[in-house]
Amino acid sequence: MTQPTTHTGLTDTFASRRYFAKFEKITAHLNRVAAVMQAEGGLTKPEVQILSRYVQSLAFTFRALSMKYLLAGRDTGQFFGSLAMDTKDSGFPVFNELLVMANDAQQADRHLSHMPSETQLKDQMVAQIIGDHEIPTRLQYALSQRLYYEELGKGHLFWAQNHPDIRWLSGAHPRTRFMVHWAVYDSQVNLPVIYLMEVEDTARTALPNDERRWPEVQAHLMGQALTGLKLLTIAKGFDEAFDDLHPKTLRRFHIGPMYSHSFTQQTGPLREVLADANAPVGQDWALAWTEEVLESERVIEERAGWFGKVEREVFALDPFSGQGAETGATRMERSIILPERPYQVLAEKNPPGFASVRKFVVSQAGRVLSYR
Repeated sequence: MTQPTTHTGLTDTFASRRYFAKFEKITAHLNRVAAVMQAEGGLTKPEVQILSRYVQSLAFTFRALSMKYLLAGRDTGQFFGSLAMDTKDSGFPVFNELLVMANDAQQADRHLSHMPSETQLKDQMVAQIIGDHEIPTRLQYALSQRLYYEELGKGHLFWAQNHPDIRWLSGAHPRTRFMVHWAVYDSQVNLPVIYLMEVEDTARTALPNDERRWPEVQAHLMGQALTGLKLLTIAKGFDEAFDDLHPKTLRRFHIGPMYSHSFTQQTGPLREVLADANAPVGQDWALAWTEEVLESERVIEERAGWFGKVEREVFALDPFSGQGAETGATRMERSIILPERPYQVLAEKNPPGFASVRKFVVSQAGRVLSYR
C-alpha cells in the first residue's frame, strides 16, 4: 500500500525565504549541468535548449511563489497561508500549489487593475514608517501580492500541464524530423517531469501545419503523460495511433527529489550524508536527476487495410541484467547534483547503491564537475 505523502507548510518567514533562495540556486545549476551533458555527448544542442527552457520556467514558478509567500509567518491582518511542500517524497511544492497558481494567473490582470501601483505602495510604506512609527506589514503584504500577480502576468511559468510543442530538426518531405516536447508536474510524487520525443514525419503536410493531426497528437501525448506508464507503452501507443509519425527516441527526465537536512525528512544514506556535511546555508541540499531513454532499433512493415502497409518501430530494450522489459526503456541513468561539502562526505562514506549514480558537483562560482 502506498504511504501517504507528508505535506508541511513553511510558516516561518526566514525558513520560507531560505527555501526559495535554495531553489533559485538549484535551477541555475541545472542549466550548467545540462551543458556539461551536452559537452560529453549525452545530450544534443536542441535537447539542451529545450530542457533549459523548462528549467527556466521552473525558476519563474519558484520566483512567483516566493512573492506570494514573501510575508509567510507575519501578521498581515489577512487569512494568509504558507507554501505547502512535500517534505517526504520530493522536497518540491505540492501539486495543488501549481493548480492554485494557474487559477490565479487567469485572473491576474483583474487583480492588478484594482491594486495600487508599486510606487504608490512604497510611498505609503514610507509615510507609515515616518508618520506612525510602525512597520507597514499590511502594505508589505499588498506589495508582495502585486509582485506575485505581475510574475504570473509575465507568463512562461512551469504549469501543472505544459502542452506539447514542436521543433524542426532536419529533413523535408517525405521524411522530416521533429522534436516534440511536453512536461507535467506529477501529482503523485510532486515533481516536474519533462518529455522529449524525436519523431519522423512521413505525411505530405508537416506536423506543425497539420490542422488535423497536431491537435490529435497534443491530446494523445497529454493523455499519456503519466510517470506510472513505461516509455515503451507510451511510444508503442503513439506509433500505433499515428501511421505517418514514427517515434525514434523518447526521453523522460525526472527533476528531483530535492533533499535537504533543513527542509525534508529524507531516509537512507543521504540523510546521514547531509547531516554530517553540516553545510552552510544555501549548500545543504542534493537534487536527484533521472533520465530514461527509449530508442528505436529497427523498422518493420505491417499490413494496413487490403493493400496498404505501414511502418512500425521496434524498440531496443536494456540488454543488461535482463530488466529491459521490466523498465520499458533502452537505458536509465540516475544522477545526483550536490554542492562540494555534501559531495566530500558522500565520497568518504561511499554508501552502497551510489557507485552507479553519476555525481555532478557544483560550486558557488558556478563550476560543474562530473564524477561517475
